[in-house]
Order: sequence, then C-alpha cells, then structure tokens
Amino acid sequence: MAKKQRSIKRTVAHAVGWQAAKRVAKMVPFGGTAVAIVLVGSDIKNKGLLKGVVNSGLDAIPVVGLVKNGIEIVRGKDFIADKEVSKNGSKAA
Repeated sequence: MAKKQRSIKRTVAHAVGWQAAKRVAKMVPFGGTAVAIVLVGSDIKNKGLLKGVVNSGLDAIPVVGLVKNGIEIVRGKDFIADKEVSKNGSKAA
C-alpha cells in the first residue's frame, strides 16, 4: 500500500513550530514590540521576574529586538537562559 504523503504546506508548518514562530514574530519592527509585550508573562514565568522583564524589554526595542532574536535563532539558544528545572519537574528560582 502507498503511504499517504503530507502536503508541502503542512510539512513546512510542522517544521517551523511555535518557538520559531514566536521569535520571528518578535523580529517584525513594531509588530514585534506588541508580541514582546503580550509574551512578557511567559518570559517572567520561564526566566524569573528580573530576567523575564529584561528579556522582554530587549525584545520590545525595535532594532535591538531584531538583532537579538536573529542571533538567538542562529545560535539556537537564548542569551538569557530559562530557570533550571528541578528533579520534581517544577522550575527553581
């Protein structure tokens, strides 16, 4: 039997993923500022209060956010790391 193949559109959408979509959305000059403001709560949850606010602040500045997120995409990791995950699954402060 022949395997059912995915469409190119679906394959590309699957490959991009949510993380890449957020970073790309943050890179759009003034739209990126709005995305960074919406995602500030997520950054605070993942990075802690101070690091989350600093990260979101950098993302909200149009040119700085563009450069920062572009470098993060190339490097494959954040400049400001997320909180450590403890053995029981919760994030440590």
